[in-house]
Amino acid sequence: MLTDFFSLPTTMALDVDDEGRLLVLYDGTGTRQINEVMPDGSWRALTALDDTVRTARFVPGSSRVVVEHDFGGSERGQLSMLDLDDQSAPPALVALVHDRAFKHNPVDAKPDRVLYTTNRRNGTDFDLVARALSTGVERVVYEGGGWVMGVKPSPDGKWVVLSLASAPANSMQLLLVDTTSRAVTELTPYDAHNDQQAVSWLPDSSGFVVSSNAGRDRLAVRRYDLDAAAWSDLLVDDERDLAGWVCPDGEHLLVAVTDDGVVSLELHKLADGALVAPLDLPAGGTAARAMMTPDPLWSPDGSFAVLTYGSSVEPPTVYRYTLASGEVVAMRPPGMPELPAELTHPESYRVPSFDGEQVPVFVYRPTGPDLGSTIVHVHGGPEGAAMRNWNPVVAALAAEGHTVVVPNVRGSASYGKRWYSLDDRELRLDSVKDLAAIHAWLPSIGLDPSRAALWGGSYGGYMVLAGLAFQPTLWAAGVDIVGIASLVTFLENTSDYRRATREREYGYLATDRDFLEEASPLSRVDDIRAPLFVIHGANDPRVPLSEAEQITEALAKRDIPCQLLVYSDEGHGLAKLDNKLDAYPKAFTFLREHLTTAE
Repeated sequence: MLTDFFSLPTTMALDVDDEGRLLVLYDGTGTRQINEVMPDGSWRALTALDDTVRTARFVPGSSRVVVEHDFGGSERGQLSMLDLDDQSAPPALVALVHDRAFKHNPVDAKPDRVLYTTNRRNGTDFDLVARALSTGVERVVYEGGGWVMGVKPSPDGKWVVLSLASAPANSMQLLLVDTTSRAVTELTPYDAHNDQQAVSWLPDSSGFVVSSNAGRDRLAVRRYDLDAAAWSDLLVDDERDLAGWVCPDGEHLLVAVTDDGVVSLELHKLADGALVAPLDLPAGGTAARAMMTPDPLWSPDGSFAVLTYGSSVEPPTVYRYTLASGEVVAMRPPGMPELPAELTHPESYRVPSFDGEQVPVFVYRPTGPDLGSTIVHVHGGPEGAAMRNWNPVVAALAAEGHTVVVPNVRGSASYGKRWYSLDDRELRLDSVKDLAAIHAWLPSIGLDPSRAALWGGSYGGYMVLAGLAFQPTLWAAGVDIVGIASLVTFLENTSDYRRATREREYGYLATDRDFLEEASPLSRVDDIRAPLFVIHGANDPRVPLSEAEQITEALAKRDIPCQLLVYSDEGHGLAKLDNKLDAYPKAFTFLREHLTTAE
């Protein structure tokens, strides 16, 4: 079943043009590539690269498409162009902006120019650059420093809203840039503990809406008026996170509602926020705001929207929502296989932790013969979240016969600002204590705590190692994928552009080194007793391969069973199907062997 689950293709909507054509990411060939989907539903492959394509955009009023692709999992995006009139299979890619030493991310395209961000000035700060397509002449629109993590130009082209990583952990500052004068206006303070997401302009460029938790615990839909230079609340829910996307008709707003891992969509009136109708999507999944998945897109005329929906029983799939009729239709690729009938939705629980906090967890029961074992699967981030979306690892573990417990330990998003702030810096090890609380809770749902293992990637990999190091008597085994062994060496060796942002979450090398050492699993390696399985990409720009090497070398010296798999053509995780089908069966065999013999 593992091969079947990983071989199920996923699709994600990237862009839509005036004629109703879509650009879609599709991984049915083994890596994510760009496909064109015509209004009649026919599909055409536009790229066939050895490496992953990251995104693409139509150039309006032309047959051209801007494509971002990287190499070897480096995440250093390179920009190329293709022509849809080229009937080659696939069309030829022509270099537009290539410099393998730096990142380049396209954010907007107009008939005469492409707008992109890049860190090529110094490797750390990101500038916003406009490149004329006719001449290749470039003009820097913003070079004020920092990590520009979001860019939204106004429809009239006069303004750009930038989302800039700001001083507090998990916070974003909004800047308004005049594209002619390059004057910058701070719309929110740099030192404010605010998250700001999903900027969406009004069609007349008089203002925009944004999902913001400024002054509150939950994300609300707020509106900014340019003439008045004033904020107002449009939609507020004290229990759930909200985000919204303005329809080009100027009358409607597509609203995402996040509630305990589910993200549903509703149509509202833009003027007063009144509910029109919920979208008729399958229940129990995510239709927006999911990590590594695009948000909904309106067609240029506002007649329809495209969105990427997925759940624990359906891989990410492009859906089309028609405004006039309310019809929602899946746009599946040709030859899409039937989904396995045994896939199930999780149960939701709250686990009491050491200090009385309640940890949200999802429990996936075995869909194969029950092995009596438990895998606690920890998400990355740390400010990420475990949502009720597609995860082939979780599905395959359940099919193998494990019960899979998927927590949102403190520090996770989607449960409010207070919750995601409870693991910042010196509170780091409190999130690890949540793992011990989950372990103690397992018998209450009929599970054997002596046969429980940890699995996690990125920050989840850190949690695996921390669980084994700080709670050595609790866990029978661990699977660490691109995880952090030492917070000190991670911060020293991660990419320059990532260091400042990660320090605000974990602590600063200059002032917090003692605590960073204390919270590092490598500092407690002598206490680790459980066997460990490690997977890492050689080109990881986030968590360097050295993190995996040093923990496995240290365990080998202490005769603790450990295995390290390194993939020379991967980065932060496994993107290629061939590598997944090599690594994950070995990790599953490792778990089966050690959980069978656990006492």
